[in-house]
Amino acid sequence: MTTRRDFIKGSGCLVLFFDLVPPDTLAQQDAATALTPSLAANRRLDSWLRIAADGTVAVSPGKCELGQGIQTALAQIAAEELDVPLQRIRVLTVDTDYSPNEAFTSGSLSVQTSGAALRAAAAEARAILTGLAADELGVNSGNIDVRDGTFIHDGSATELDYWSVVRERTLARHAGGQAATKSRDQYRVVGRSAARIDIPPKVFAERTYIQDVRLDGMLHARVVRTGNREAKLSLSPGIEAVAGMPGVIRVVQDGSFLAVVAQREEQAINAAESLANLCSWSGQPPLPEVNAIGEWLRTAPAEVTVVGQRGASGSDDIVRTVSRSYSRPFQAHASISPATAIAERQGNKLTVWSHAQGMFPLRGAIAGLVGLAEENVHCIHVQASGCYGHNGADDAAADAALIAMQIEGSPIRVQWMRADEFLAEPYGSAMSVQISAGLDATGQVIDWQYDVWSGAHSSRPQGRAGAGDLFAARQIDKPLPLPPVRNIPQPTGGADRNAVPLYAFANQRIRKHLIRDMPLRVSALRSLGAYSNVFAIESFMDELANERGHDPIEYRIRHLTDPRAIAVLNRLRTEIRAAGMTESESGTGVGVGFAKYKNLGAYCAVAMRVLVDARSGDIKLDRAVCAVDVGLVINPDGVINQIEGGVIQASSWTLKEQIQFGDDGVRSRDWASYPILTFAEVPTVDVVLLEPPGAPSVGAGEAAQGPTAAAIGNAVARAIGKRVRDLPLSPERLRPA
Repeated sequence: MTTRRDFIKGSGCLVLFFDLVPPDTLAQQDAATALTPSLAANRRLDSWLRIAADGTVAVSPGKCELGQGIQTALAQIAAEELDVPLQRIRVLTVDTDYSPNEAFTSGSLSVQTSGAALRAAAAEARAILTGLAADELGVNSGNIDVRDGTFIHDGSATELDYWSVVRERTLARHAGGQAATKSRDQYRVVGRSAARIDIPPKVFAERTYIQDVRLDGMLHARVVRTGNREAKLSLSPGIEAVAGMPGVIRVVQDGSFLAVVAQREEQAINAAESLANLCSWSGQPPLPEVNAIGEWLRTAPAEVTVVGQRGASGSDDIVRTVSRSYSRPFQAHASISPATAIAERQGNKLTVWSHAQGMFPLRGAIAGLVGLAEENVHCIHVQASGCYGHNGADDAAADAALIAMQIEGSPIRVQWMRADEFLAEPYGSAMSVQISAGLDATGQVIDWQYDVWSGAHSSRPQGRAGAGDLFAARQIDKPLPLPPVRNIPQPTGGADRNAVPLYAFANQRIRKHLIRDMPLRVSALRSLGAYSNVFAIESFMDELANERGHDPIEYRIRHLTDPRAIAVLNRLRTEIRAAGMTESESGTGVGVGFAKYKNLGAYCAVAMRVLVDARSGDIKLDRAVCAVDVGLVINPDGVINQIEGGVIQASSWTLKEQIQFGDDGVRSRDWASYPILTFAEVPTVDVVLLEPPGAPSVGAGEAAQGPTAAAIGNAVARAIGKRVRDLPLSPERLRPA
């Protein structure tokens, strides 16, 4: 058992500060050099880092460790700018009491935004501390260097270091943005592979995950619900018997929100199962045919927007027009660990431990849900196994908060069951794409018409105004209003992410058909609409190349003007040859896929070799090679981890994953009804990194998903001589082909 005191101690440190900077000082600082966006929004240096008394540096970014290795990359950036070894850096978890507010950890932006802010903050802290040392030594600060936190003057170590010159409020000031960061030729830590600092506690079974947290006096709760948050609950007689079951503390009901609290977890599970037998639900809307979702999308009421246009259609040089349609189904996050949260109320203060991706937005949403001021809600991030999108984490936190408000003084632990995870989480939206290309006599695309139909790709609970997006907020007796469906605009886009092609087509028009009223709850799944759009675009480009007998890589390069994109594709071709990826065996195929994520981020080209059993329709993924350009690489091993993970996750989506539903609602409730890729089915993945001189860092976490799907689809088409354009590429779909 762990006490709350030990839990806080074990998670890092407790940081308290008050803003006492005089107004005139703030005015001067506001006129300082422009800051990075995240640092400009969180000016206090001591919210980013502290020189701790134990000879370490505590770094406190506002981005959550989700298993993507961001703690390690940010630690490297801080160590580099401060000139201390990586071992001295401690990265604290995101905590609304002391962390900078960096909203959500999403969009592969952590290195790009948080890393840039931390680099500037660390450089400024180094300059401030060096100035203090110079004053004590009576020398010019320009003649002082730093080595392992120790100040060096005239080549010799002095008796001063960061820890001897810092005072309690040395960094209690706003960043001015005037300290120079290191040039890249000075880097000694950044750009070198570093062991992930979050892995050893997991390997050695320390209590890293939120599912393992145990607090004094903690009670266990289970929520009883259906998968439709608008469904209305009717209870049969017998609730008194459930309340009297062994260990049961209380049955909590607020409208259609129903939960049971017990002393032990198995007691809560048993009571919840008994409660479920007393429940009946009404209000399930009709659902479309699961295997005709593409047709349903194209006929549903939609808001149509032109998101990209160049030139004019109808060129006289068009000699042939080719049109194709592609689709993806609803897909789950399928997090390996079920959503879990802990909440504790003490008076009018509520503390919530959660593995959601945004502690500050969650704080506001929970405050709105339970009727507290935001400053009275304290949210602390704790890791969990699997996320990468808007899964059930926020909703589990809301469950725990609602229950804790009725039971003061005891931490309330809510862990979803596997069926809860599949039924109640928001899914990645089903999508349908229609492409039409006009070709000239050489096979060059000179006209491109692209339409995508999709639901929204972001319904995360964004602060108090977004509290209605929480599942439980629609179940309580006085439901909170649903916020308007959010439409992420270009250039990043949601449904239309990567719908605007990177290819230099002379004439093009891209339209988004946003369906605001979807039959199932949808939100962000890793890479949002980019997975489907890249699959469609890259599959179509392959079809066009194959019809004219063009080399698929060369055909893509013919339509590109971006030198970094061309370099990545050329490197992929080299790696395919070096890996000996051939189609010499019957039923084998090698396919490629390429994209620049959001047309703003990482370049990623993937080649996949597959083996297809013509009788069963089974696909074996043999080997993948990837060429990747993320600009400045902070941790090469970390980038490779991310690309490998993206390839594996996208492989699972592409071959297996599809939410099944019918008249009785969602039928995917376990790993049997929603299979995912197994360890035995994972291909060998090789990643090579390109690093153009001077290019800034961009994220790698969502770069590989779309290219991987396209590479698999194109490889399967080459292996069987037929094209399957609807995902997933299951045996049931392949056998007829």
